[in-house]
Amino acid sequence: MLNFKQFEALSFDCYGTLMDWEAGITPVLKDLVSAHHIDCNERQLLEWFAEFESVAEAGEYQSYKDVLREVVQKIGERLEFEPTTTELDSLWMSIQNWQPFSDTIESLKALKQNYRLVIISNIDDDLFAQTAQQLEVEFDAVVTAQQVQSYKPTVRNFEFTLEKIGLSTDKLLHVAQSVYHDIVPAQQLGLKSVWVNRQQGKAGSGATKPATAKPDLEVPDLKTLVSLMNL
Repeated sequence: MLNFKQFEALSFDCYGTLMDWEAGITPVLKDLVSAHHIDCNERQLLEWFAEFESVAEAGEYQSYKDVLREVVQKIGERLEFEPTTTELDSLWMSIQNWQPFSDTIESLKALKQNYRLVIISNIDDDLFAQTAQQLEVEFDAVVTAQQVQSYKPTVRNFEFTLEKIGLSTDKLLHVAQSVYHDIVPAQQLGLKSVWVNRQQGKAGSGATKPATAKPDLEVPDLKTLVSLMNL
């Protein structure tokens, strides 16, 4: 079991961990393919999202808006249709409407009483600013892909965070849903990590690429983490 008293700060992935991004992504992609008279199941759409997003993020840095435009374009190519300009913008435009998981806000408020809270997110600054209004907690630091000019799973985003908050690796606990984007690089850097397994009981790996790593702790949700911390 982790010694929670050793940590001064908790860092969080945002989309998929705090925000229910699959509930936001799925209807947009279903509307997209339906508009072109194509029937495609939710699992397939999310797996394509994971595939195309990771490729777009791995190349030369581009904004997350452009990453999501590329995702839509690649889905169109896969299904042999040409998305309209409005459709290309549909995913990133929907982020403002994505909602937190039911346990997110209460859990963050409890954790805020004992720890500095940090965001490490593959996002643009202005898009996270829209999300931040829904989370109802003031974060002590926010690190975006736009600031670092790179995307997780590169360790650079975590190194940037440690420098920004002035902590050593043993003082920061990283909490995230994506093994691929977060748990793997956190381990590479020597950070302790908590895997929030939001996919538990669901088929497939959802909107993130499958990956293998052993987190220091696995929980089904943030409420369980708070409980284990006795907060």
